[in-house]
Amino acid sequence: MPIREDEVVFVKPPQMGLLEQLYIPAVVEGLATTLSHTVQALFGSGKLTQQFPEVEPKLPANYRGVHRLNRDEQGRVKCVACYMCSTACPAHCIDIVAAPSPWPDREKYPETFVIDELRCIYCGMCEQACPVDAIELTTLYDLTGLSREELIFDKEKLLSVFDETTKPDAKFPNPVRTQRGALGVASELAEAGLTSSSTAQS
Repeated sequence: MPIREDEVVFVKPPQMGLLEQLYIPAVVEGLATTLSHTVQALFGSGKLTQQFPEVEPKLPANYRGVHRLNRDEQGRVKCVACYMCSTACPAHCIDIVAAPSPWPDREKYPETFVIDELRCIYCGMCEQACPVDAIELTTLYDLTGLSREELIFDKEKLLSVFDETTKPDAKFPNPVRTQRGALGVASELAEAGLTSSSTAQS
């Protein structure tokens, strides 16, 4: 059904006055916000600026920092080179080259696994997409390098981040958070005797 002419409302853009054209109200509003924050910080219970790097921040457990590749119980890389993380990555910063697995419990493993930490937007999509919980983002935040090449993490460097963050005396302790089983959530439903139809009904 077409829209009647009396239902159409034409909206005119607001006209700026002289003060708005000179940006005086915007400047005054910004100064008032700054002044209120200063008064609150000095005399109230407001938070002062954190003195980084002398005082290190206390990050929440779900902070998304530098990536790591997890190891399994035998010390092998958990990744099965399924390309789910690189497919889900919106920044296209993950590059995987698969090879036949030398172990009998999987078909493939990553011969090379590279993440460009400069291109990454730290959204966590790779962690959510991984069916075997092989990749995680840690709370390691002080990522620095003298060249772009130093911030391109290969498989060995990603595994070393796992070794560094799971030590008992780690500076950035990060236990393995996601443990959904060898094949992810779907395998746990099958082991419990639940089918897709029963889960859909519930």
